[in-house]
Amino acid sequence: MQTDGGSTENGTTATRSARVPKYYRLKRHLLEITETLPPGTPVPPERALAAEFDTSRTTVRQALQELVVEGRLERIQGKGTFVAKPKVSQALQLTSYTEDMRAQGLEPASQLLDIGYVTADDRLAGLLDIATGGRVLRIERLRLASGEPMAIEITHLSAKRFPALRRNLVKYTSLYTALAEVYDVRLAEAEEIIETSLATPREAGLLGADVGLPMLMLSRHSRDAQGRPVEWVRSVYRGDRYKFVARLSRPVE
Repeated sequence: MQTDGGSTENGTTATRSARVPKYYRLKRHLLEITETLPPGTPVPPERALAAEFDTSRTTVRQALQELVVEGRLERIQGKGTFVAKPKVSQALQLTSYTEDMRAQGLEPASQLLDIGYVTADDRLAGLLDIATGGRVLRIERLRLASGEPMAIEITHLSAKRFPALRRNLVKYTSLYTALAEVYDVRLAEAEEIIETSLATPREAGLLGADVGLPMLMLSRHSRDAQGRPVEWVRSVYRGDRYKFVARLSRPVE
């Protein structure tokens, strides 16, 4: 039985339905419409949507922006907003980017952004099991899938353990292939941490995204069969185009 104050007999306040913001109702409606359309279909401009749904352009802009962030829509500068392609789905496993993309039926490619030697600070030295101040080969690459920018990847390896690796990478398109063929080193295990970050101006420019777009930031620390550190990698993936999938199993008791 409810009292005059809106409480039940046991004193618990009755739950009230939260008021749904207008932009959110519009967002759900747009999502229902766009889910039936093929990728690349243009979305009507803000002014037309505002008139159609009898709302402000600010409300329309907020609804569209959230759908862009979620990867449902894609905004192309100077052209408009379009229905986005499905996100690339990648299983969390110790494989190369080349293998991952080909497994998705996509053509992998890499653009070398920077390569050179840096001096290891205490943290990097600990990750690679080298002396502080030791030389580290730093490789920064833009990863593409069928011509579309997907991620920025920065790899660190011990220059002492892998001499002439910089030169050998010219011959081998895959870093992991070079490590196996030239140095007889194969990755056996890795710890991978996934966090979120917001796209910096440089990251947004390289990935063709908006500044501040949510990104998936991965840190991978890989080891060989003997447990020796091989690489430490930091990657930034487009959160609107990428998703990771993990297969879980319950431990046997």
